[in-house]
Amino acid sequence: MVQRRPWEVEDGLWERIAGLLPPVEWRSRNPGRRRLDDRRVLSGILFVLYTGIPWEFLPLELGYGSGMTCWRRLRDWHEAGVWQALHELLLAELRAANLLDLSRAAVDGSHLRAMKGGARTGPSPVDRGRTGSKHHVIVEAHGIPLAATLTGGNRHDVTQLMPLVRAVPAVKGKRGRPRQRPGTLYADRGYDYDTYRRDLRDLGIRPVIARRGTEHGSGLGVHRWVVEAAFALLHWFRRLRIRWEIRDDIHEAFLTLGCAIICWRRLKTSFY
Repeated sequence: MVQRRPWEVEDGLWERIAGLLPPVEWRSRNPGRRRLDDRRVLSGILFVLYTGIPWEFLPLELGYGSGMTCWRRLRDWHEAGVWQALHELLLAELRAANLLDLSRAAVDGSHLRAMKGGARTGPSPVDRGRTGSKHHVIVEAHGIPLAATLTGGNRHDVTQLMPLVRAVPAVKGKRGRPRQRPGTLYADRGYDYDTYRRDLRDLGIRPVIARRGTEHGSGLGVHRWVVEAAFALLHWFRRLRIRWEIRDDIHEAFLTLGCAIICWRRLKTSFY
């Protein structure tokens, strides 16, 4: 049995994505060059995500199209909301399979170097002031990413706490109203501000946030380690370890797609 390469789009994943792609307008007059198959182009996008290779070095012999073709589709599909819709679809399937636990969640941020600058970058306080960005992620009890945001490297983690919580989609998958808010939220000392605790309580979320000035060993790591594991999975995609894109929307597209792929892997392993 020939093992499929990780960037080659599997049938199950493609069935879910194909229905989300925007329709392509066909021009009867001056149709131009024949459009390359969407599934092949998506494999090219995933090849760049997995390997981190520059767009212009994408090998044509792989049959995925040119790097510019893949870049344009990534941009267009992101603008059409395809990656966010895919993420929400997979979250709903995980909840339907009882693989999503929203009783608690955890948040954190992670720095990355931004080699070419661009929007949503800034001097990183943990990298000698070099230009960088930050990934901010909220995960459920098992470490499945619920939402992710991108900011400049100089933004404080706590500034993204409420935007992250509000970015969690209303997850369907079970009868009744969709579930959107976790019951409890765990965070480290960087989020230790009473005003944000009040904001969380106003949303019906119990905040469990470590206090500054106290000794380490609070025990919150028992619940918080899952967000660190999620960052490890996200940064396993080489394109997410370092930000090479000047355009923030392109890097954000990769970030959302990475979250969706993690959800797909978790769902796929439950099939076997």
